Amino acid sequence: MIDVAKPLRTTKQRTAILRALGSAQDFMTAQQLHDLLRADGESVGLATVYRNMQPLVDAGLVDVIITDSGEAIYRQCTTESHHHHLVCRACGKTVEFLPPELEEWAKTIAHKNGFTEIEHTMEIFGLCPECSAAGTSQ
Repeated sequence: MIDVAKPLRTTKQRTAILRALGSAQDFMTAQQLHDLLRADGESVGLATVYRNMQPLVDAGLVDVIITDSGEAIYRQCTTESHHHHLVCRACGKTVEFLPPELEEWAKTIAHKNGFTEIEHTMEIFGLCPECSAAGTSQ
């Protein structure tokens, strides 16, 4: 885990990764990100991509979602504050949301069970309106 008291060191590889994620519309796997970097002429190895993703997530620069199949997918953060995601299983469309009720519910449940210093993440998977209307399922 990255020490948040120390700033994340800027490297050529991290800059290239963030630039590629910034140009992408949707979440992508580390392999897809690597393919995009290679197509853009960057000489960044797949292991380097994997090694850099968690520090970028820890620094709050990149969102990560674990899909319902267990795969990590990444996107450059568009919101600086804590948030959650609705993810379309068919097309990958993602909507960020932050309902205050959810935050209060998580705190209440944690405190009722004696937990302190809580953190949580939430992703809701389903079909977006377009995929639902098209009869797409997955």
